[in-house]
Amino acid sequence: MRLNKHGPPRWRAALASAGVLAALLVPAGSASAAEDSGGGVKRQDQILKTVDGVRIDTSYFTAGGEGRRPAVMLAHGFGSSKADLKQQAEKLAESGYAVLTWTARGFGRSTGKIGLNDPEGEVADARKLIDWLAERPEVQLDAKGDPRVGMTGASYGGAVSLLTAGYDERVDAIAPLITWWDLPEALFPNGVFKKLWTGMFLSTGGGCERFEDELCAMYNRVAVSGKPDAKAAELLAARSPKAVADRIEVPALFVQGQQDSLFPLSHTDQAAKALKKNGQPVAVDWMAGGHDGGNPEAARVEQRVTNWFDRYLKQDKNADPGPAFRVTRTGGVDSTNGAAELRGATGDSYPGLGHDPVRIPLTGREQKVDNPAGAVPPSISTLPGLGGGGPGGGESADQGSSLARLSSLGIGVSFDFPGQHARFDSAPVEKDLRITGSPTVRVKVSADTKDAVLFGKVYDVGPGGRSQILPGQLVSPVRVTGADQGRTFTLNLPPIDHEVRKGHSLRVVLAATDLGYASPAEPATYRIAAEGDLNVPTAPAVRTAATPLPTWVWALPLGAAVVAAGLLLLGRRRTSTPPADPELADVPLRITGLSKKYAGSTDRYAVRDLSFGVERGQVLGLLGPNGAGKTTTLRMLMGLIRPDAGEIRVFGQAIRPGAPVLSRVGAFVEGAGFLPHLSGRANLDLYWQATGRPAEDAHTEQALEIAGLGGALERAVRTYSQGMRQRLAIAQAMLGLPDLLILDEPTNGLDPPQIREMREVMIRYAAAGRTVIVSSHLLAEVEQTCTHLVVMDQGQLVQAGPVAEIVGSGDTLHVGLAAPVDAPLADKVAALDGIAAVDPTENGLLVRLDGIGADQLVVELVRLGVPVASVMPHRRLEDAFLTLIGGTG
Repeated sequence: MRLNKHGPPRWRAALASAGVLAALLVPAGSASAAEDSGGGVKRQDQILKTVDGVRIDTSYFTAGGEGRRPAVMLAHGFGSSKADLKQQAEKLAESGYAVLTWTARGFGRSTGKIGLNDPEGEVADARKLIDWLAERPEVQLDAKGDPRVGMTGASYGGAVSLLTAGYDERVDAIAPLITWWDLPEALFPNGVFKKLWTGMFLSTGGGCERFEDELCAMYNRVAVSGKPDAKAAELLAARSPKAVADRIEVPALFVQGQQDSLFPLSHTDQAAKALKKNGQPVAVDWMAGGHDGGNPEAARVEQRVTNWFDRYLKQDKNADPGPAFRVTRTGGVDSTNGAAELRGATGDSYPGLGHDPVRIPLTGREQKVDNPAGAVPPSISTLPGLGGGGPGGGESADQGSSLARLSSLGIGVSFDFPGQHARFDSAPVEKDLRITGSPTVRVKVSADTKDAVLFGKVYDVGPGGRSQILPGQLVSPVRVTGADQGRTFTLNLPPIDHEVRKGHSLRVVLAATDLGYASPAEPATYRIAAEGDLNVPTAPAVRTAATPLPTWVWALPLGAAVVAAGLLLLGRRRTSTPPADPELADVPLRITGLSKKYAGSTDRYAVRDLSFGVERGQVLGLLGPNGAGKTTTLRMLMGLIRPDAGEIRVFGQAIRPGAPVLSRVGAFVEGAGFLPHLSGRANLDLYWQATGRPAEDAHTEQALEIAGLGGALERAVRTYSQGMRQRLAIAQAMLGLPDLLILDEPTNGLDPPQIREMREVMIRYAAAGRTVIVSSHLLAEVEQTCTHLVVMDQGQLVQAGPVAEIVGSGDTLHVGLAAPVDAPLADKVAALDGIAAVDPTENGLLVRLDGIGADQLVVELVRLGVPVASVMPHRRLEDAFLTLIGGTG
């Protein structure tokens, strides 16, 4: 029996008698009868009263026959609910556990205000739920009122697992996933405000009014000042497991994400070291994903958590809880689906973040760095949450998104603006170097302001400096106080696991700004020098498995292996890429049966059963009214989203997010951002460098010749007209001379002469045998520019073909009528020699000629008594377009 010694006084009274407990846990709404969730799992939904009358929405899962079993409390991520945990709860129930899920206060059907795991709020709720479990006849007890219980959850749910274990000694094992240890350090790392992630917490929670008043006031105060204060740090510290570190005396499995700028690996490092001192088993697992994307390894992680509970809740000595340390490493790309291939590396002990350092000399003099006024434009290290699932931990993240796939390969969006960062480079390494931990470097900073804010990062730079990768897309922010007096300090750079190949070098960058953080708004100048070598941790005792999965995973019980095989087959069926079609190897684009439903809808389509093709040398116009599905089609074509059905092939290769053939596709979508103080050429050079591709592959001069910028290329972009900016953006899309160029509204905001110039750019590009797809609402321009058209409406194809065929060539005349004609008279016109077809329109006849001249046609029409008012050589594209879409455009 484990006694509770640490409960706050307000809870001790509640523990005085079972009668009081029963009163607190009276259902606030009628409990549903136990329901069969499938596979023999029964679920009971119930709303329970906890602290201060707060009502918590719960679900309770059991399976199997009679007998008591350990319980598992499964907590959800921030902004989520118990509904997202149903499948995992059912699996745990089938594995022999009584499972309780609940929706945290402030979310879903639960009442109360969000407290970010307040000990007197969410943690108190969890303790009351343990009381409820102690009364369940299915739950194994260690003593009266003390159920055998484990807790797990991701992000928000991981933190409540840790905190509850610190405040309630009845918790017997925990498995927190991608969560925080020190909340002030997570949101105010080294005194720097993590503004984007903190703002996402607020918006995901439903706005300031949904939070505890003191949290709302704290956010408003810090967001306005851009600088955290002592009161804010104190408030968040109370919601940190670190505050109860000496009380968490249970076996703990920590799973943390390598793609995580919200709660980086340093949080698990601190937690593991603190809990190890308490004398209980601790294991650390660095998985491939995280809040910023990557592969969450859901099936593997869930199985490891189950094994952990089998060992420490069921006390099954045959259950293997896994190694003391495991890290997932990427080993290339799976050719079948474009995903990163993952392999596990293990160690007999957790090495920490500074094991076996290697000293790497750096070169670079002291450098002057500007913090721009307003901290704009900011450097970019990552786009928080974009590849994952937001602050909730990404339980529903799309593993197939292109950003997620790229981030699992160590490739992402990162950029440092000239003049706003200092950099220090190493010589190329003489052999492969595996970094495992947090590199450190001594830095000297002086400034013309009292405080300086800097963002440290380590790049892996390819041979000749042609490419650079920011591992994990991570930075280390630091506020340097007393910078006006000069400061020298040791900078702990982001903890990573990354292999630097022979011939590559390391680059330490210190930037004055970063998109995700608040920098001082006042302009300032910093002088930065690296003093000494870069110390790189290596952890050589951590060995990569020879097989894709470590022994403790593939040596699972047969039942688990069958489930894993089923999941693998399901995943392969959903994501595998068909082999290349050699017959289409020279076809720029072939779309077949393409469909995409709106998010959350079962029957509403953004695109439905779309099929068309494009050949070399064509300029294809993609037309349709608003909501026709054009943008969705282009996004699928560029590999940004996955279709629900059908396929897209570019030069015979099936398109999937991150597909290699996408390197043959260039895109201009919604304009491009340029640095106004740099020349057009400098902007293009910086963009191409960011792609990591060799400089000689850019074909910059050819792209510029087609774009026709002339001498303006050497001028600052701020002097450009709108038309010149558009041409520069087109030139950027044409870098590398992609075989397929996609342009979305390239003439927006241009005047007629500029539109004519843009038209000539597109025609020149296609003239060399390449292909252009242009989406535009300027129908007259499309008619003059494009050779072929695809017209869409309500997600479906209306017509596709040459412009002349859709619009009507010079052999088609529109006959305007002074009065309507009846069908027999129209039939007489159609029966004339030299007439191919006659189609009535709203105010006339569309007559396609086949041998007769226009003058002869007029004579025949008058002879037949047709009230001719006008005769036009052909209809405009606008007329054809409106006819095709039924006039709804």
